[in-house]
Amino acid sequence: MVVLFVFGASTTFAQPNCLQTAGEIRPQLSAETRRDYEAKLAQARTEFEKNQSAETYIWLGRRTAYLGRYKEAIGIYNDAIKKFPDDARLYRHRGHRFITLRCFDDAIVDFKKAVRLIKGKPDEIEPDGLPNARGVPTGTLHSNIWYHLGLARYLKGDFNGALSAYREAEKVSKNPDMLVATAHWLYMTLRRLGRKAEAAKVVEGIADDLDLIENEDYYNLIKLYQGKLKPGDLWKNNDQGRDTLSSATVGYGVGNWFLYNGQRAEAEKVFRQIVLGNQWASFGHIAAEAELTRD
Repeated sequence: MVVLFVFGASTTFAQPNCLQTAGEIRPQLSAETRRDYEAKLAQARTEFEKNQSAETYIWLGRRTAYLGRYKEAIGIYNDAIKKFPDDARLYRHRGHRFITLRCFDDAIVDFKKAVRLIKGKPDEIEPDGLPNARGVPTGTLHSNIWYHLGLARYLKGDFNGALSAYREAEKVSKNPDMLVATAHWLYMTLRRLGRKAEAAKVVEGIADDLDLIENEDYYNLIKLYQGKLKPGDLWKNNDQGRDTLSSATVGYGVGNWFLYNGQRAEAEKVFRQIVLGNQWASFGHIAAEAELTRD
């Protein structure tokens, strides 16, 4: 049985002309970070002008999106797909930015196309545009396609579709960081489907001593699901740190935990706190927003 919850008005996501009507809120960047991002975008544009390959299109699009110019990035991927229609990476990156703009149907179309294009092909490491502390990429093309397909379906409230995609992502999540990220969303999906016992099995074998590089927030949420942490250990009060990516990530996990454990008022409080923050492009913010507008 699918468990749905209603907090607010009907959603306006996934309109036929979604890209034209979608809002776009750019991230608040420090002056130093903005200079760095703009310099790297200029470098990507120089490389693109030398050689308009699928690779240089991808980096031009990624560097453009890091500055919050999401619609412009999608335009770059549109042009790239006209020239390289069989490159799964282009659909993967365009799909990600459709998610950012709340165009979930468009994202799903892109990720399903990417799934068809990677069928029977070996996986490959996906280089990071914003390297982690160790400079070691944790995602692969296949894992990111399935993971983001699951996310887009989840955000639409298609939990059965999300479950199917996350099960595939689970098969190609080969390192601790991807393991905990996929397990987190898979667990939440199963709980939203009312399949509590299956959800518990997803996280019960995840050890306490994983060597993570960047997904510590998801790891802590898994410890919440395992019963090793309490919600208050992660979300001490609704005003604390709302303007950080970590707060949006942890906040949504905690709010969702309240939701499927029958504490709807607490869930709504957390979700509303998240959407008051400035992490508009984060998955936690988008998911909280979706909960507050879901039919």
